[in-house]
Amino acid sequence: MTVVPLAMVAILLTACIPQDEPPPRGYPPPSYQTRADTWRAGAPDEEAPPPRRIRQRTPPRYAPRDDQRPYEPQGGYRPDQPPLPRADRRVTTLPAPLAAWQASPVQPSAQTVEPSTYVVRPGDTLSAIGDRTGAGSDAIARANRLPVPFVVRAGQRLTIPGGRYHRVAAGQTGIAISRAYGVDWSRIVAANDLREPYTLRAGMRVLIPGSTSRSTAAERAAAFTLDIDDIVTGSEPALAANQHPVRPTLSPGRMLAPSQAVAAPPRLTSGFDWPVHGRIVVRFGPGARGERYNGVKIAVPLGTPVLAAADGVVAYAGSGIPQLGGVIIVRHGDGWATVYGHASKLLVQRGQAVRRGQTIAVSGDTGGAARPEVHFEMRKGRTPIDPQRQLPAI
Repeated sequence: MTVVPLAMVAILLTACIPQDEPPPRGYPPPSYQTRADTWRAGAPDEEAPPPRRIRQRTPPRYAPRDDQRPYEPQGGYRPDQPPLPRADRRVTTLPAPLAAWQASPVQPSAQTVEPSTYVVRPGDTLSAIGDRTGAGSDAIARANRLPVPFVVRAGQRLTIPGGRYHRVAAGQTGIAISRAYGVDWSRIVAANDLREPYTLRAGMRVLIPGSTSRSTAAERAAAFTLDIDDIVTGSEPALAANQHPVRPTLSPGRMLAPSQAVAAPPRLTSGFDWPVHGRIVVRFGPGARGERYNGVKIAVPLGTPVLAAADGVVAYAGSGIPQLGGVIIVRHGDGWATVYGHASKLLVQRGQAVRRGQTIAVSGDTGGAARPEVHFEMRKGRTPIDPQRQLPAI
């Protein structure tokens, strides 16, 4: 008879008793678990707590950033789409003084000069003849085809062109003069044959074309509509005698007085690039209704940085053109200028030097924009240029 040790019997009996399954490893059930599932009975009269759902966190869904999501309005792009209603169209800017044409208003004090003939006296200069007759010396030189430097001789007979002549005071701008008389600045530029950089000087007499029957200053101001060409050619204040334009500032914190004329870059020192990258929704040239568009509209997400297209000096930063909302105009030299519209925030101010690729504004849908977009223009002198013919494919 085989004798089995007592210790071996104990081990065999233990193996035959069913054991509790070990707790599961890994994540909890996918939907939820309850407090009742983890309750263990205590006293006989103790009730189980009510079940409470413990929801599992769902991993966040991937959502592309604004600069990764192309903007596409429902129904596609329509260039003639009217502006969408919005509660807030405000444009935020850096603190800035008044525009020069607002800070130095003009009183309409033009002198009417009748056409006549003047015989040059010994010692006369063209400027002195203008003071004596009331006509502009530039107008006299043009009427008599006098070459630079406009030398006159004693006994010479000069034709004095008639018209209304306004004597420019220091600090006055072409825009302010236009508003005072209710005449478009472009007409004054043409009548006086003003050229780049369209600088006025104190004491200069400019011919005011046409006549007006408007009796009040409000009526004359209402007849004037500000546009891009006015700002490019008529926004700088007139220089006093022996005064020179100030150099551009490199700091956005240094504000120039509105009476200070800013020196424009004499030469273009860099190439041009697009201010933003997006989809062109309105192109340069005539539209479907016969209107002409002087730039392009580029659809971009709200808050997109708007970059300077080339090195230059800011000629204007504000919201004085209602249709374009927040506007920045930069002069680049050699007659070139660029325009950036519909901005929601302006980061530079007049007289500030900027570099190509520098952020100068934040895109928006201000003014007459039908969508978040950037209005972009290129100008050579007073002539708008198609950006798509000047720049690489966007």
